[in-house]
Amino acid sequence: MMMDIFSSFDDNNFTLFSFSYLIWIFGLIPVFMTQNVLWAGNSRGSSLMLSPKNFMSSQVMRTLGKRIGGFMNMVISIFLLLVFVNLLGLSPYVFSLSSHLSFAFCFGLPFWFSLILSGSFHNVSEVISHLLPSGAPSVLNPFLVLVETVSIGVRPITLSVRLAANMSAGHIILGLVGSYLSVGFFAFSFSILVLLLVVQIFYFLFEIGVSLIQAYIFALLVSLYSDDHPS
Repeated sequence: MMMDIFSSFDDNNFTLFSFSYLIWIFGLIPVFMTQNVLWAGNSRGSSLMLSPKNFMSSQVMRTLGKRIGGFMNMVISIFLLLVFVNLLGLSPYVFSLSSHLSFAFCFGLPFWFSLILSGSFHNVSEVISHLLPSGAPSVLNPFLVLVETVSIGVRPITLSVRLAANMSAGHIILGLVGSYLSVGFFAFSFSILVLLLVVQIFYFLFEIGVSLIQAYIFALLVSLYSDDHPS
């Protein structure tokens, strides 16, 4: 039994019937969607299923990440996984993984660090050159290097906090409106009850859009970080 709105962020409050195993099942869907061209034929259903993959691949093709082997498949996979996880978090009795910073940080840090490590092995001098913008005054060079180092170093933190904060804020508001709605059956008038119900429905639809947008922003920022990779 959940005692407050923050109980939804504690996985110990969920039981065997919380459908948490669906997270592992949906984690395999990106693999099938990115590799089904090996066994699926061209049809209207397969084209519809591949539309998210084609959409994200077109975004990666605009960056230098298209030159990195396997980078496109990784970005598409994380995009599809976040879409399914975010939408599953809105389902009743499903533990919302994307609302936790540890989940987002486990994806943001490896992607960021792999680009830094790959660029350093490829051409370390070009990676270091990104720390100093061209044409900057020589007096400001130490300060600019420090600022760029900090801005690059906080990328995995901002990438993870953005996803976790947006998803957790939406779940908290849905929990607040839902708690007032449950009390409203016994304490509020019919007009206020209808108003709360309309607010809950429209905000739930809004959260579906936020779930899709946050998955897109996460994958898009990862692909944009590849522009600093040595070509």
